[in-house]
Amino acid sequence: MAEDVDALPKGAGMWGQVVAGLLVVPALGFGLWAMGEAVGDTGGGPPRPAACGDGETGGTPGKTRETRGRLSGDELCKALNRPDLARLLGTPEEMATSADGSDGSLKLAGAARDIATPTSEVRFATYTVTLSALYDGAPVAGYTPFTGHSAEERKVLGRPAVLYSDQTISIRFRLDGSDAETGPGVPARSVIVARDARDSGGSYEVTLWRGDGAVPDDAVLLRVAEAVLPTLPGWTPGSAVRP
Repeated sequence: MAEDVDALPKGAGMWGQVVAGLLVVPALGFGLWAMGEAVGDTGGGPPRPAACGDGETGGTPGKTRETRGRLSGDELCKALNRPDLARLLGTPEEMATSADGSDGSLKLAGAARDIATPTSEVRFATYTVTLSALYDGAPVAGYTPFTGHSAEERKVLGRPAVLYSDQTISIRFRLDGSDAETGPGVPARSVIVARDARDSGGSYEVTLWRGDGAVPDDAVLLRVAEAVLPTLPGWTPGSAVRP
């Protein structure tokens, strides 16, 4: 017996592609995060949507001077896992089966410090959605060469953005304990949005993929991004959120 899971490959997302282009090794990829509460785990009660896990960072309280102003994976998860997310995806009858966030970083060769890359993921039967932040100080306009021929520059919420295609990998976990198998996964669509209208550095990224392998609709992706991003802690229209 085996269990199949689609996930973005290690180092994927815009920062993974940028790092690969710079010939350095990423310290964080999307991979598979610890699952949140599963639907139906209610002690015999009615099914309920998955909730974001407590996470290791504990949210905003207790942040250090270095991380103050940066969002944690748990904060991203709570913004993404909103009650109307299924409706925004066009599948209002579905409930989230897992929801969680993770904190990580990229280590650039020769850099004095790591780049924070918190991530979150919410899974439904039809869609999986990820929301990530990148605190690299680089403008979104500079990402276009790393997104391939599918890249499309546009404005989202009045900020520079790039829409592009990606692909997951399929990971098959053997329930007998043998090594996991990997292979090509399903198409994904992503949008990277600058953290401020001036594109002065750093970005957020929303990614969608479907369990049935169909290409996600860009209208759905943008609807989710435009609803979720303004709810992030510290988001102020027309101004930067600085660490």
